[in-house]
Amino acid sequence: MIRALALGLALSAAPALAQGILYSDAQTRSCLDELPVGAALSDCAGLSSAICMQANDAGHTTVGMGGCLDGELTFWDALLNETYQAVLQDARQMDAEMRELGSAAPAQAPALVAMQRAWITFRDEACAYERTKWGGGTGGGPATLQCLMELTADQTDRLSRQWGE
Repeated sequence: MIRALALGLALSAAPALAQGILYSDAQTRSCLDELPVGAALSDCAGLSSAICMQANDAGHTTVGMGGCLDGELTFWDALLNETYQAVLQDARQMDAEMRELGSAAPAQAPALVAMQRAWITFRDEACAYERTKWGGGTGGGPATLQCLMELTADQTDRLSRQWGE
């Protein structure tokens, strides 16, 4: 079910023009569409930005790399948000069912919200650390965007697997 949700969002994404760089989600969408059962959604991360960087030599400048990586980060961020909302809705329904049964089980929705907030902090700090590896050089920007994109794709996969396919 989450794959259908992911594909619906992915297919609705339009090509974007960022800083004069033509970026398209087509390669990532195609990968998600053809992903074998059991494979990680995050296996498709980086494909569209790589194609973008190859086009018009965009990958030879930090502005070009940043534009391409930011385009794909935006794609994965939207997919993560859609996935998170679906998982949260499911958790709230489960919590309501458990309350109706009089269960003393801990509520899932508040735990999910707390986990996601902690993950956002982790992601941001992990990618800030990645940036430090560039010693203040211009490669730090693209490295940070790549880190954000990869961790966001990983979290999208993690949430989709926990919720069910």
